[in-house]
Amino acid sequence: MPLSKGTIQVYTGDGKGKTTAALGLALRACGHGFKVLMIQFMKGSKNYGEVIIADEVPGFTLIQSGLPTFVEKDNPSEEDLRLAKEGMEMAAKAVAEASCDILILDEVNVAVDYGLVGIKQVLEIVKHKPPEMEIILTGRYAPAEFKEIADLVTEMKEIKHHYMSGLGMREGIEY
Repeated sequence: MPLSKGTIQVYTGDGKGKTTAALGLALRACGHGFKVLMIQFMKGSKNYGEVIIADEVPGFTLIQSGLPTFVEKDNPSEEDLRLAKEGMEMAAKAVAEASCDILILDEVNVAVDYGLVGIKQVLEIVKHKPPEMEIILTGRYAPAEFKEIADLVTEMKEIKHHYMSGLGMREGIEY
């Protein structure tokens, strides 16, 4: 593994840029020959730019573990729950096999908030990570437990957003 010491990073908050920051780190790491695995919880659309280009980036693997539709917070479907469970199993396997240098659990904080994934499940994965592996947890609503064990916590704060002026999601920027 390229890292001598891996840390735990959390990107959270109500501002834009959590997944984007994780993708930037992934691109930088792949440029240095690292192996990066990004598991996206609650995302299944093939229209995200990172999904479209993932196979073109050496060392980068992206797996979506969600449906292309929004999850109903108080009533997740059986399929939402099944896909989140599969995502967690893939993450646990990556940690057990030390199959990547950087493991990104994208939107896992939201998956916890929505009841798709348990806090203890995530903490168990983090607890068993190889010392050289970096783990990044993204999404709004990061539980206090994640912030506590993290070596780095970045909170994105919305000051102003173009959505408020009526400009919607734009290809290549928001997805």
